[in-house]
Amino acid sequence: MIPVYQPYLTGKEKEYVARCFDSTWISSRGEFVSKFEAEFEKFIGVRHATAVCNGTVALHLAIMALGLGPGDEVIVPTLTYVASVNTIVQAGATPVFVDSVKSTWQMDPKDVQRKITARTKAIMAVHLYGAPCDMTSLVELCEQHGLFLIEDCAEAFGTLYAGRHVGTFGDIATFSFFGNKTITTGEGGMVVTNNSELFTKAYHLKTQGVSPTREYWHDTIGYNYRMTNICAAIGVAQLEHANEILSKKRLIREWYDQELAGLALTTHRESENTRHSWWMYSILARDAEECSRLRNELRLAAIETRPLFHPVHLLPPYFCGLHFPVAESLSSRGINLPSYPGLERKDVRAICHIIRAQYESEAKIVPFR
Repeated sequence: MIPVYQPYLTGKEKEYVARCFDSTWISSRGEFVSKFEAEFEKFIGVRHATAVCNGTVALHLAIMALGLGPGDEVIVPTLTYVASVNTIVQAGATPVFVDSVKSTWQMDPKDVQRKITARTKAIMAVHLYGAPCDMTSLVELCEQHGLFLIEDCAEAFGTLYAGRHVGTFGDIATFSFFGNKTITTGEGGMVVTNNSELFTKAYHLKTQGVSPTREYWHDTIGYNYRMTNICAAIGVAQLEHANEILSKKRLIREWYDQELAGLALTTHRESENTRHSWWMYSILARDAEECSRLRNELRLAAIETRPLFHPVHLLPPYFCGLHFPVAESLSSRGINLPSYPGLERKDVRAICHIIRAQYESEAKIVPFR
């Protein structure tokens, strides 16, 4: 079977994990946690980074560090992984959904502007599938209305906007290192910020609110969100060949583009003045029925795919009866194809051969969009 994703563990991951065992530092203290944080800061160009146990708690920690809670509204795209929205609700705040931009699949700044009210306190920009949001527009909106800007970069390690890594535009940002992310720690996440006060608060909250000056004295309600030294060791090894991984993923994108050229389908594209990290290579069929047929043909050939996320406003906990036409259309037609760094050219050809056969059987090949 060709999986949709799998981790690329070809560096010193085993060596560094063994060092954790040899030193007996296997929990949240040890040489690799601080090293991973420092190297991550350097890689994306941010002043502060604190490692946590997964990407979802990273988002929750960021929201709590900003002091958001009951009575506050946070604007968030409906086309996102549900964790983005869950963490808003877990903090006691209210998510306000916005639609997507058809060409980029990212949150629509025009819809964001329409949804701002007196209760709006923050915008959560989710950089979807490795492409960035329109950060110029979102930063301007936040400055005009005095709003916090949170960046959910779970899928966007290696993604640039106007020459800067995503996660460096807002007040605070988060990353995920789950096993299917571009770099992984197995489970893990990172909270990053250029604001020293926010960093201090996030660190304080992630360590059970323990006093920095008095042993076992907890001066606020906190959380145990720390990353283990073992996970950080894997992260350090992954960062050492992060550029190699990102380069391979761009190459995979080129292979797909070449093999799918000329077919009546749409692919996720790289916008001007951005650098797509190609966490997933994604295509859009012409309609939901065609999408289902393509996925089924690939499944029969032992090729795993994923659908695009379901818009959160359609999920049972968040169903609100509203209509977001672009997000709903993208979700119903979208497919994530295998995109892991270990993928070979012959694998891409096999995948595209099956896709191409479905379109060529119609004898209706149209120019590639």
